[in-house]
Amino acid sequence: MRIRATLAAATVSGALALTAFAVPAAQATDGTGLAQAHKLAQQASGHQSGMQARSLTAADSGDPYELNATFSNIKVNSGKSAIVVGTTNAVHVSYSFTFTHGSDADPTADDFVSGIDLYRNTDDGNALFGDVPATCTAASSTVANCKGTIDIHPQEELTNADAGAHWSGEAFAAAYNGQDPSDPNADWSKVGIAYQDAVSSNALQRYSKLTVNASPEPVKKGGTLTITGALTRANWDTHRYAGYTVQPVKLQFRKSSSSSYPTTYLKTVTSSSTGSLKTTYTATYSGYWRYYFLGTSTTPAVKATGDYVAVQ
Repeated sequence: MRIRATLAAATVSGALALTAFAVPAAQATDGTGLAQAHKLAQQASGHQSGMQARSLTAADSGDPYELNATFSNIKVNSGKSAIVVGTTNAVHVSYSFTFTHGSDADPTADDFVSGIDLYRNTDDGNALFGDVPATCTAASSTVANCKGTIDIHPQEELTNADAGAHWSGEAFAAAYNGQDPSDPNADWSKVGIAYQDAVSSNALQRYSKLTVNASPEPVKKGGTLTITGALTRANWDTHRYAGYTVQPVKLQFRKSSSSSYPTTYLKTVTSSSTGSLKTTYTATYSGYWRYYFLGTSTTPAVKATGDYVAVQ
């Protein structure tokens, strides 16, 4: 879940900002509640200056306090940097962490909210959250093991500008301790928070596809094969796949008697203005032909499924 408008409203002062973050208790366990808990944690930790996370009105009582707690053993996306996303299907990025805490926090409580989000450049309305908070299981009276997912919905949340950019992870937690954040008279001094920045470094990539077709089939030994194909990738602006233009793509061949492709390439073919590929090569042995794109910062590597051609 990406929180844009909600987080942007955090900088509005007075009652309007309070309304923007007045999340009913029933919603404390969805993505909106995660965004609120995240902003409260940032504020009290000093990650953000002033009162960006929550603008106070006369009815407010106190500020959230910092929990006696730490995050450790943090793992996002199984430790892999790249997160590959297509045009339609949601991508669920797993995370886990250990939450060590004092007696002022119960990570298994219904009104305890924690998680990890990803933000790009600056965390100013440009963050990706989970649809629900992390699930924490007590390992002891002071240690909990927590896990969850950051849920990325490409059609609602991504644009092409998000690809290849540096996304930072941050862990956060909020113990509401019986306080209803939708209540203008809530005693915020009873709400505890914890926050840790730079827990991961990730990059979003646009899912890529690569095809190949070698013809004629079969071909005479010494004859000329024409190898065509197309390199496409997800377009997060149009939610369709489009040609990845002017990109170097490697041509590979393996004999039918071999189980792997050589590490050397036959030639490099540059994709056209539409992403199409075309080249020729002399046929000598029966075997499999394929294209191999090595990838860029915005687009992952991809290999076409080999096309078998018999040489007669």
